[in-house]
Amino acid sequence: MHHFRRQEPIFENRYDAGRQLATKLTEYKKQPVVVLAIPNGGALVALGVALALEADFDLVISRKIPLPLTPEGGFGAVTDDGTIVLNEEAVKKTGLSKEQINYGVSQVRGEIRQRSLLYYKDRPPSVVSGKTVIIVDDGLASGYTMMAAVESVRHRRPKEIIVAVPAAPATAVKKIEKMAD
Repeated sequence: MHHFRRQEPIFENRYDAGRQLATKLTEYKKQPVVVLAIPNGGALVALGVALALEADFDLVISRKIPLPLTPEGGFGAVTDDGTIVLNEEAVKKTGLSKEQINYGVSQVRGEIRQRSLLYYKDRPPSVVSGKTVIIVDDGLASGYTMMAAVESVRHRRPKEIIVAVPAAPATAVKKIEKMAD
């Protein structure tokens, strides 16, 4: 008979996850760095990172485009600047039409607009040009939300883009490694 002992959690909470993540990013301390959080889950993680690195903190809004009928699944992601990254495999598998794709994208864009008003009011996004950007989330699932964030930030001409998450499956990490620095 097996007795399973409950494992101690690795992180106390999202903020603690960020503090621990920051210990792997110490080379960026006191450098021209902007830490960008993907809300909601990434905000507290990123805050932990930004405070530990004494870096600027801001948001990059990236949202999953939910599959019709199975909203927990997604077929890509959209960001606050309109960047779209589609999971072509999911689109093929589910046989989504152009109309369904466009509808999904426009629904998510509407949500993002509301969030942007809430988060930014009239404040312009942080200037990242020529700086190191560390994009933080609380984890990766398929990786598409992060891929869209990386592509979106790339348009703003940072010196380099680092992706930092406390937990992720290897399949998602492989996809992100191709896009980030």
